[in-house]
Amino acid sequence: MNAHGAPARTTRTATLTLRGVVDGAREIAPVAIFVIPFGIAFGAAAIEKGLSAPLSVLMSTFVFAGASQFAALDLWASPMPYLMLALTVFAVNARHILLGAALAPWLLHLPMAKRYAVLSVLSDPNWAQATRALQRGETDAGLVLGSGLLMWIAWIIATAIGTVLGSNLGDLTRFGFDVLMIAFFAAAVVGQWRGLPDLVPWLVAATVALAGAWILPFGWHVVAGALAGGITGALRHG
Repeated sequence: MNAHGAPARTTRTATLTLRGVVDGAREIAPVAIFVIPFGIAFGAAAIEKGLSAPLSVLMSTFVFAGASQFAALDLWASPMPYLMLALTVFAVNARHILLGAALAPWLLHLPMAKRYAVLSVLSDPNWAQATRALQRGETDAGLVLGSGLLMWIAWIIATAIGTVLGSNLGDLTRFGFDVLMIAFFAAAVVGQWRGLPDLVPWLVAATVALAGAWILPFGWHVVAGALAGGITGALRHG
Protein backbone atom coordinates (compact mmCIF):
# COMPACT_ATOMS: atom_id res chain seq x y z
CA MET A 1 0.00 0.00 0.00
CA ASN A 2 1.20 3.52 -0.70
CA ALA A 3 0.62 6.66 1.38
CA HIS A 4 -2.83 7.17 -0.16
CA GLY A 5 -4.00 3.67 0.67
CA ALA A 6 -3.80 2.39 -2.94
CA PRO A 7 -1.98 -0.80 -3.85
CA ALA A 8 1.67 -0.17 -4.61
CA ARG A 9 2.67 -0.59 -8.27
CA THR A 10 5.63 -2.84 -9.00
CA THR A 11 7.98 -2.46 -11.93
CA ARG A 12 8.75 -5.68 -13.74
CA THR A 13 12.42 -5.87 -14.66
CA ALA A 14 13.79 -8.21 -17.31
CA THR A 15 16.31 -10.82 -16.20
CA LEU A 16 18.52 -13.38 -17.91
CA THR A 17 19.10 -16.57 -15.96
CA LEU A 18 20.52 -20.02 -16.64
CA ARG A 19 17.16 -21.51 -15.71
CA GLY A 20 15.55 -19.40 -18.42
CA VAL A 21 18.14 -20.53 -20.96
CA VAL A 22 17.45 -24.19 -20.16
CA ASP A 23 13.67 -23.68 -20.26
CA GLY A 24 13.91 -21.86 -23.59
CA ALA A 25 15.98 -24.64 -25.16
CA ARG A 26 13.60 -27.31 -23.90
CA GLU A 27 10.55 -25.44 -25.17
CA ILE A 28 11.94 -24.94 -28.70
CA ALA A 29 13.40 -28.47 -29.02
CA PRO A 30 10.52 -29.95 -31.07
CA VAL A 31 10.88 -27.16 -33.64
CA ALA A 32 14.70 -27.35 -33.64
CA ILE A 33 14.52 -31.00 -34.67
CA PHE A 34 12.70 -30.07 -37.85
CA VAL A 35 15.23 -27.35 -38.67
CA ILE A 36 17.81 -30.09 -39.23
CA PRO A 37 16.55 -31.16 -42.70
CA PHE A 38 16.77 -27.55 -43.91
CA GLY A 39 20.32 -27.25 -42.59
CA ILE A 40 21.24 -30.51 -44.32
CA ALA A 41 19.72 -29.20 -47.53
CA PHE A 42 21.77 -26.01 -47.25
CA GLY A 43 25.01 -27.92 -46.66
CA ALA A 44 24.36 -30.13 -49.67
CA ALA A 45 23.42 -27.13 -51.86
CA ALA A 46 26.54 -25.24 -50.77
CA ILE A 47 28.77 -28.16 -51.80
CA GLU A 48 26.97 -28.31 -55.15
CA LYS A 49 27.71 -24.60 -55.64
CA GLY A 50 31.41 -25.21 -55.10
CA LEU A 51 31.82 -24.03 -51.51
CA SER A 52 34.13 -26.08 -49.33
CA ALA A 53 32.73 -27.91 -46.32
CA PRO A 54 34.55 -25.67 -43.79
CA LEU A 55 33.34 -22.50 -45.54
CA SER A 56 29.75 -23.79 -45.61
CA VAL A 57 29.82 -24.55 -41.89
CA LEU A 58 31.43 -21.17 -41.15
CA MET A 59 28.65 -19.43 -43.08
CA SER A 60 26.00 -21.19 -40.98
CA THR A 61 27.95 -20.38 -37.82
CA PHE A 62 28.40 -16.66 -38.38
CA VAL A 63 25.41 -15.80 -40.58
CA PHE A 64 22.77 -18.12 -39.06
CA ALA A 65 20.00 -17.03 -41.43
CA GLY A 66 18.65 -19.86 -43.51
CA ALA A 67 16.62 -17.89 -46.05
CA SER A 68 19.38 -15.39 -46.77
CA GLN A 69 21.99 -18.16 -46.97
CA PHE A 70 19.97 -19.93 -49.65
CA ALA A 71 19.48 -16.58 -51.42
CA ALA A 72 23.24 -16.01 -51.31
CA LEU A 73 23.84 -19.39 -52.95
CA ASP A 74 21.60 -18.36 -55.86
CA LEU A 75 23.93 -15.40 -56.49
CA TRP A 76 27.19 -17.26 -55.82
CA ALA A 77 29.25 -16.90 -58.98
CA SER A 78 32.59 -15.75 -60.31
CA PRO A 79 33.12 -12.83 -60.38
CA MET A 80 31.19 -12.36 -57.16
CA PRO A 81 28.34 -9.78 -57.40
CA TYR A 82 29.10 -8.32 -53.97
CA LEU A 83 26.66 -5.40 -54.13
CA MET A 84 23.72 -7.51 -55.29
CA LEU A 85 24.62 -10.17 -52.73
CA ALA A 86 24.65 -7.61 -49.91
CA LEU A 87 21.35 -6.03 -50.99
CA THR A 88 19.62 -9.39 -51.30
CA VAL A 89 20.78 -10.58 -47.89
CA PHE A 90 19.74 -7.25 -46.35
CA ALA A 91 16.29 -7.49 -47.93
CA VAL A 92 15.72 -11.02 -46.67
CA ASN A 93 16.98 -10.22 -43.17
CA ALA A 94 15.46 -6.74 -42.83
CA ARG A 95 12.51 -8.31 -41.03
CA HIS A 96 14.81 -8.77 -38.02
CA ILE A 97 14.62 -5.01 -37.47
CA LEU A 98 10.90 -5.44 -36.88
CA LEU A 99 11.33 -8.63 -34.85
CA GLY A 100 13.78 -6.90 -32.54
CA ALA A 101 11.54 -3.85 -32.21
CA ALA A 102 8.65 -6.08 -31.14
CA LEU A 103 10.78 -7.42 -28.27
CA ALA A 104 12.08 -3.98 -27.26
CA PRO A 105 9.72 -3.56 -24.26
CA TRP A 106 11.36 -6.66 -22.82
CA LEU A 107 14.99 -6.52 -23.93
CA LEU A 108 15.60 -2.80 -23.34
CA HIS A 109 15.64 -3.54 -19.62
CA LEU A 110 18.73 -5.72 -20.04
CA PRO A 111 22.35 -4.48 -20.05
CA MET A 112 23.59 -3.91 -23.59
CA ALA A 113 25.93 -6.93 -23.65
CA LYS A 114 23.14 -9.32 -22.63
CA ARG A 115 20.69 -7.66 -25.01
CA TYR A 116 22.97 -8.21 -28.00
CA ALA A 117 23.74 -11.76 -26.90
CA VAL A 118 20.02 -12.53 -27.05
CA LEU A 119 19.50 -10.77 -30.39
CA SER A 120 22.49 -12.50 -32.00
CA VAL A 121 20.60 -15.82 -31.99
CA LEU A 122 17.14 -14.43 -32.74
CA SER A 123 15.32 -16.33 -35.46
CA ASP A 124 11.73 -16.56 -36.63
CA PRO A 125 10.75 -19.61 -34.54
CA ASN A 126 12.20 -18.39 -31.26
CA TRP A 127 10.83 -14.89 -31.90
CA ALA A 128 7.34 -16.42 -32.11
CA GLN A 129 8.09 -18.30 -28.89
CA ALA A 130 9.36 -15.08 -27.27
CA THR A 131 6.27 -13.04 -28.15
CA ARG A 132 4.05 -15.65 -26.50
CA ALA A 133 6.27 -15.60 -23.41
CA LEU A 134 6.15 -11.81 -23.31
CA GLN A 135 2.36 -11.81 -23.56
CA ARG A 136 2.02 -14.18 -20.63
CA GLY A 137 4.19 -11.89 -18.49
CA GLU A 138 7.55 -13.69 -18.54
CA THR A 139 10.50 -11.54 -17.47
CA ASP A 140 13.37 -13.98 -18.09
CA ALA A 141 14.97 -13.23 -21.47
CA GLY A 142 16.99 -16.41 -21.03
CA LEU A 143 14.04 -18.07 -22.77
CA VAL A 144 15.00 -16.30 -26.00
CA LEU A 145 18.72 -16.95 -25.58
CA GLY A 146 18.29 -20.64 -24.80
CA SER A 147 15.90 -21.30 -27.67
CA GLY A 148 18.12 -19.35 -30.06
CA LEU A 149 21.26 -21.21 -29.01
CA LEU A 150 19.61 -24.58 -29.59
CA MET A 151 18.37 -23.50 -33.03
CA TRP A 152 21.86 -22.21 -33.88
CA ILE A 153 23.59 -25.43 -32.80
CA ALA A 154 21.07 -27.55 -34.72
CA TRP A 155 21.61 -25.42 -37.84
CA ILE A 156 25.41 -25.76 -37.67
CA ILE A 157 25.35 -29.53 -37.09
CA ALA A 158 22.81 -30.03 -39.87
CA THR A 159 24.91 -27.97 -42.29
CA ALA A 160 27.95 -30.11 -41.48
CA ILE A 161 25.94 -33.28 -42.12
CA GLY A 162 24.75 -31.86 -45.44
CA THR A 163 28.28 -31.10 -46.59
CA VAL A 164 29.25 -34.73 -45.93
CA LEU A 165 26.21 -36.33 -47.52
CA GLY A 166 26.11 -33.90 -50.43
CA SER A 167 23.58 -34.46 -53.19
CA ASN A 168 23.00 -38.13 -52.29
CA LEU A 169 19.98 -37.09 -50.23
CA GLY A 170 17.86 -35.93 -53.15
CA ASP A 171 14.99 -33.49 -52.68
CA LEU A 172 14.20 -33.28 -48.95
CA THR A 173 10.89 -31.52 -49.60
CA ARG A 174 9.44 -34.88 -50.63
CA PHE A 175 9.23 -35.66 -46.90
CA GLY A 176 7.02 -32.63 -46.32
CA PHE A 177 9.45 -30.76 -44.07
CA ASP A 178 8.87 -27.56 -46.01
CA VAL A 179 5.25 -27.54 -44.83
CA LEU A 180 6.22 -27.77 -41.16
CA MET A 181 7.51 -24.21 -40.79
CA ILE A 182 4.44 -22.82 -42.55
CA ALA A 183 2.23 -24.75 -40.13
CA PHE A 184 4.33 -23.56 -37.16
CA PHE A 185 4.00 -19.88 -38.06
CA ALA A 186 0.32 -20.24 -38.89
CA ALA A 187 -0.25 -21.67 -35.42
CA ALA A 188 1.86 -18.89 -33.86
CA VAL A 189 -0.15 -16.19 -35.64
CA VAL A 190 -3.49 -17.73 -34.69
CA GLY A 191 -2.30 -17.90 -31.08
CA GLN A 192 -1.81 -14.12 -31.10
CA TRP A 193 -5.31 -13.34 -32.39
CA ARG A 194 -7.04 -10.94 -30.01
CA GLY A 195 -10.34 -10.46 -31.81
CA LEU A 196 -11.83 -8.36 -34.61
CA PRO A 197 -9.66 -5.25 -33.92
CA ASP A 198 -6.73 -7.28 -35.30
CA LEU A 199 -8.52 -8.18 -38.53
CA VAL A 200 -7.84 -5.02 -40.55
CA PRO A 201 -4.07 -4.83 -39.82
CA TRP A 202 -3.71 -8.54 -40.58
CA LEU A 203 -5.56 -8.21 -43.89
CA VAL A 204 -3.52 -5.16 -44.88
CA ALA A 205 -0.25 -6.93 -44.04
CA ALA A 206 -1.26 -10.06 -45.96
CA THR A 207 -2.47 -8.12 -49.00
CA VAL A 208 0.65 -5.96 -49.24
CA ALA A 209 2.95 -8.95 -48.74
CA LEU A 210 1.20 -11.02 -51.41
CA ALA A 211 1.17 -8.14 -53.88
CA GLY A 212 4.80 -7.37 -53.08
CA ALA A 213 5.81 -10.94 -53.83
CA TRP A 214 4.89 -10.25 -57.45
CA ILE A 215 6.25 -6.73 -57.92
CA LEU A 216 9.10 -6.26 -55.39
CA PRO A 217 12.63 -7.73 -55.38
CA PHE A 218 13.08 -10.97 -53.47
CA GLY A 219 12.57 -10.57 -49.73
CA TRP A 220 11.21 -7.02 -49.74
CA HIS A 221 7.57 -8.16 -49.75
CA VAL A 222 8.03 -9.42 -46.17
CA VAL A 223 9.27 -6.02 -45.01
CA ALA A 224 6.54 -4.17 -46.92
CA GLY A 225 3.77 -6.35 -45.48
CA ALA A 226 5.07 -6.04 -41.93
CA LEU A 227 5.39 -2.26 -42.16
CA ALA A 228 1.95 -1.87 -43.74
CA GLY A 229 0.31 -4.01 -41.06
CA GLY A 230 2.19 -2.27 -38.26
CA ILE A 231 1.31 1.22 -39.47
CA THR A 232 -2.33 0.23 -39.93
CA GLY A 233 -2.47 -1.19 -36.41
CA ALA A 234 -0.84 1.91 -34.97
CA LEU A 235 -3.37 4.19 -36.69
CA ARG A 236 -6.33 2.07 -35.60
CA HIS A 237 -5.24 1.79 -31.99
CA GLY A 238 -3.93 5.33 -31.62
